Amino acid sequence: MKNIIFSVAVLLSFLFFLASTSEAAVPCGTVDVKAAACVGYATGKEPKPSPACCSGLQQLAGTVKTVDDKKNICRCLKNGVKAFAGVQDKFLSQIPAVCNIKVGFPVSLNTNCENPLNSNGIDAEMGGRSAHLGMMWEVVD
Repeated sequence: MKNIIFSVAVLLSFLFFLASTSEAAVPCGTVDVKAAACVGYATGKEPKPSPACCSGLQQLAGTVKTVDDKKNICRCLKNGVKAFAGVQDKFLSQIPAVCNIKVGFPVSLNTNCENPLNSNGIDAEMGGRSAHLGMMWEVVD
């Protein structure tokens, strides 16, 4: 069960957050802990993301200050998800909306952490402008 939670957490984080190796980068251990509660939903074992899942991801979203932060978190999640079997795109892609987190790009197991806006050939829109890599994730009230 811990492996499933870790994997889903990593996948969810990867989907929601992209970060790289900067001084202020969030450690992968922190990303895993914050996203762990999302594994049940991402694998289809729970009917909706738990409050702990959404809270953890919203906390992660609050830490994103730079594009490198997004890339780093994405990498952490993507690597963590590899340890868990059963994570499904159809559930993973719904987590941002259900948890009121504006990601600005399609969330998928196939998201390219280096260039998430082009993972599916789509540029995200934010405020009527192209959001490219300068866009920050935010929690939607």
